[in-house]
Amino acid sequence: MDGENIDATLGNSVLERRPAPAERPRWERLREFARDTWQRPVKGLFFLNASGGNLPMPFVRALLSMEYRPIPLAGSSDQKVVDIGIQRTLEAIARRSGNVMLASHDGDFLPQVSELLQGDHQVAIVGFKEFLNAGFADLPGLQVFDIEEDAGCFTNALPRVRIIDLETFDPERFL
Repeated sequence: MDGENIDATLGNSVLERRPAPAERPRWERLREFARDTWQRPVKGLFFLNASGGNLPMPFVRALLSMEYRPIPLAGSSDQKVVDIGIQRTLEAIARRSGNVMLASHDGDFLPQVSELLQGDHQVAIVGFKEFLNAGFADLPGLQVFDIEEDAGCFTNALPRVRIIDLETFDPERFL
């Protein structure tokens, strides 16, 4: 899971402000969604930028209670430490068995996701579909799930503007 990217996208692109506590993703729902979707046990990894030398311990404890493994990484100011950590993890998974459900919109992971798809892995991207990097659409076999609609990770409906398939349109959400 790449919480840094999801929170940044939520705050900047959907709400245009920092999300209030009720507007933040419920990460335990994402683990449940992954388990239920693929009918397999889930190992939830959550990458954190700890380059400043501090860990947000209340958040780390919350992640641990939701059965995530926090991975606090530190690096220099010119490094995207979370992205690098995720890239290395995806490369390691490509060398072994296992499936990947990555919560991110970031095109920096396209090479690793593409490599996983060439192997014997189920691979999915979870995020706000309208913000996914366009390169993901060109990857055959990639599953794409909406973090709000498919995974149900939010308690409150978010004020998103996106194309809605007529088959799933519920006018009650807008009234």
